[in-house]
Amino acid sequence: MNNIPVVILAGGLGTRLGEETIKIPKPMVMVGEKPLLWHIMKTYTHYGFRSFIICLGYKSEVIKEYFYHYSLINNDVTFNIGKKNRITYHHQDNIGDITVTLAETGYKSMTGSRVKQIEKYISSDIFMLTYGDGVADININNLFNFHKKHGKIATITGVNPPARFGDIIMKNEQVVKFAEKPDSSDSSINGGYFVFDKRVFSYLSADQDCTLERDPLEKLASDQQLMVYQHKGFWRCVDTPRELTQLNESWKNGTSQWKVW
Repeated sequence: MNNIPVVILAGGLGTRLGEETIKIPKPMVMVGEKPLLWHIMKTYTHYGFRSFIICLGYKSEVIKEYFYHYSLINNDVTFNIGKKNRITYHHQDNIGDITVTLAETGYKSMTGSRVKQIEKYISSDIFMLTYGDGVADININNLFNFHKKHGKIATITGVNPPARFGDIIMKNEQVVKFAEKPDSSDSSINGGYFVFDKRVFSYLSADQDCTLERDPLEKLASDQQLMVYQHKGFWRCVDTPRELTQLNESWKNGTSQWKVW
């Protein structure tokens, strides 16, 4: 999977997390001793994905600084100071041999615009995409294989959390339409964890108002090019301080269901 890039949307304001995101972007809130973004990436590296493209916006410098100093932050280190200055890293926590492209996609850009702007970094026919604020115990390889098998342009992952998101209305694993403000929690909602082939870029615009979850996905659905991979396991979107607290308590107690590695 080394040649299949994983795009992570990490540029939003995250205002509903309150004080947590005044100084840092939402994907950098801490779960245990690591940023939420690290947990998301670990899920993908566990399944062999090694190339990441992170779409930046709000407080982008925080994410850039984190990766610039990644080895220093996450490992024991020995400094040899003098005529032969040298730093030795003692690897304790290594996310693996990965490449990370940090792309500035605009402070106010919506999700579709951010994805369109990184088209220049996509050389493979297929790429993965997810949000920078959710974790799941999803089997990424099964998701990838599901996408390859059906041959459509796009795959969206359906999950079943409490009913406060927009429903996916589907038939035979194909998206028929979207419905806002569901009346029950029985239907699936968009849990992120997308797979796209490059044809999706024709549905997107670099205009900052282009929102992936609106016209592009709706047009893909109407063109019968959007399929659903149904995930029945654990999934959480970190949207509020309460949800962040729950993840931290799970990590502390050793009951973190998203930890597949």
